[in-house]
Amino acid sequence: MAGKEKRAYVSMKGTKEGLMLYLDDTCAYDELLKQVDELLTTTTRDEEGPLVSVHVHVGNRYLTREQEERLRDVIRMKKNLIVHSIVSNVMTKQEALEWKKKNEIVSVAKIIRSGQVLHVDGDLLLIGDVNPGGTVIATGNIFVLGALRGIAHAGYDGNRQAIIAASVMKPTQLRISDVMNRAPDYRADEGNEMECAYIDEHDQIVVDRLQLLMHLRPNLTRLERSI
Repeated sequence: MAGKEKRAYVSMKGTKEGLMLYLDDTCAYDELLKQVDELLTTTTRDEEGPLVSVHVHVGNRYLTREQEERLRDVIRMKKNLIVHSIVSNVMTKQEALEWKKKNEIVSVAKIIRSGQVLHVDGDLLLIGDVNPGGTVIATGNIFVLGALRGIAHAGYDGNRQAIIAASVMKPTQLRISDVMNRAPDYRADEGNEMECAYIDEHDQIVVDRLQLLMHLRPNLTRLERSI
């Protein structure tokens, strides 16, 4: 009787960026390392030459530091190969916490008085006013359910798609990412319409009616619920 054919847990593809290794995420780790070694031994030349970058995709498998280092060692044993990246679909707990922090909406109910600074990761929903001399900063968007009369800085870590919205938009200064401007002049007969500020196609911060936001930033749907 013929022996059972061995299942392949590793596949390889050559690209202009280097070698792509795709590793099965269901088999035993030791078996996976063995097949990586066997595949590279039979398909790579054991001679001097230019270095080849190896990009490893491990699917839904989480690698500990020890397991990752063992994988790197197997690849480094082959001449000319250097590990460029190891990519997993699985987030570590720290990565998940960082993602949550950057994407959550932080609600704060208070008045930001002169000299005070409120700085949050993610989007800021401030229920209250920002008085002249007060400052609010967020890595995401800023929504002020009150009067914005101080300084607001959205997209603090470089997000140029961030917006600033306020029930009463009378800031002393607006900043989005690295773009800054002072508040526009207002007419004496201005209404009480909520407004939003954003970076336009000319790399300038403009203030407009909040109703335009769905057209300006169609991907701003985190607060939307399915009906």
